[in-house]
Amino acid sequence: MSAKPEHYDVIRKPIITEKATMASEHGAVVFQVAIDATKPAIKEAVEAVFGVKVKAVNTTITKGKVKKFRGRPGVRNDVKKAYVTLEDGNTIDVSTGL
Repeated sequence: MSAKPEHYDVIRKPIITEKATMASEHGAVVFQVAIDATKPAIKEAVEAVFGVKVKAVNTTITKGKVKKFRGRPGVRNDVKKAYVTLEDGNTIDVSTGL
């Protein structure tokens, strides 16, 4: 399966945080994905772009916070994260980029 342009619309960027690093020790990789992306679409995109086998996809939506920008209140965008668990023997090195 080759990567199509719409696969790059589903996967926005990898998330590299302390929690994501802890998840990677258990064979999971964390990506920021499109807010309307479904679990099957995320699975298909990751398998096509990185050439790995996906075991499971868990998603979470983080609601945007109200923060001050230049003294005025503003709202951050909502963010959808996908915790992608890979089959044994598959790895993705997110530190190199796409």
